Amino acid sequence: MQLKAGTRLKSSVCETQVMVVKAPSGDVDLTCGGAAMVVLDAEPAAGATLDPSRAEGTLLGKRYADDEAGIELLCTKPGTGSLWLGDTPLAFKQAKALPSSD
Repeated sequence: MQLKAGTRLKSSVCETQVMVVKAPSGDVDLTCGGAAMVVLDAEPAAGATLDPSRAEGTLLGKRYADDEAGIELLCTKPGTGSLWLGDTPLAFKQAKALPSSD
């Protein structure tokens, strides 16, 4: 699947929805809960089921990223599936610490 910034995707097996903030060039294998992500207005593949080993969940408003691959996603609707890029789970992106105002 080719991604571009601003694209909205949904999981085929749970309620998770994300928006692409930063997209890598070329095709990517983006999954949630063990099944392929699809564009928001597309119908998910029939018969897709949640993989229990990939069901750690997503959190609303949190960013998930892989800096090495150059991808960043913003969760717009939480769900039970976890986000993976190929065989690598997407890590929860920590907020940067602000400098003190002393």
